[in-house]
Amino acid sequence: MKKISLLLLAFATQMVFAQANRFVYQVTMKIDSTDKATSKTEIANLDVSAGNSIFYGENRLKRDSIMSRMRQTGSFNFNRDQMQALRSNIDYTVSKDYKTGKKLYTSRIQRDQYAYEEDRPMDWKILPETAKIGEYKTQKAETNFAGRTWFAWFTTEIPIQDGPYKFSGLPGLIVKVEDDKGDYSFDLKESKKIDAIANMEQRGSVITVKRAAFEKQQEQFRKDPTAGLTSGGRGGMRIQMDPTQRKQMEDRQKEEMKKNNNPIELK
Repeated sequence: MKKISLLLLAFATQMVFAQANRFVYQVTMKIDSTDKATSKTEIANLDVSAGNSIFYGENRLKRDSIMSRMRQTGSFNFNRDQMQALRSNIDYTVSKDYKTGKKLYTSRIQRDQYAYEEDRPMDWKILPETAKIGEYKTQKAETNFAGRTWFAWFTTEIPIQDGPYKFSGLPGLIVKVEDDKGDYSFDLKESKKIDAIANMEQRGSVITVKRAAFEKQQEQFRKDPTAGLTSGGRGGMRIQMDPTQRKQMEDRQKEEMKKNNNPIELK
């Protein structure tokens, strides 16, 4: 009987992976720890194929599409209000390789694109509690990751051991995951077949570093958010700014970071 169940699971997995799938999540974030009454909501996609997946913000995909069209046409006239509306707190991608188990986190710091391989294990404790979420029967699980306690609800009805962001490793797709403080939550809203997973455009070369080096670079950016612009970064492009312009840009970016003080990873 056990062998039959395993064969059925393997068959179901093959059926799911017959073509690419897109799982659409609503992401709710309280990015300002001094204003917990206010939250931001965005849509993000988990695109899954037979051997890998990629998680990314929908606004990122829309911005890339606009920029790609402009480069193809040679016309760089764009609606600044439209581009501003597409700014995202999900300014990263997470790629997972199912065969190797590797998770690659990629994000831009100023003008440079960085990537690191996640080196922390995600150890889950499966709990007895079950719930019906949408059309799925789910079971609860718990893990401690990056300074937060997370609760996830997964369904074996979709035999994909994956989920939004860096979450994976449960015996089914994660339908919902949230931290115990209610600061971040990911809720599955839709699933659909797609021709192929998204190919996120990476402008310029990607600098691959260790996670500790990435976090150090992030901290340096927080201390001096205009340094990369005036020095040119590793890409070599430098913006000429007089002291007044530099001060205005620095103040604006520091004000943004001041309100963005509650990251998804606390340590």
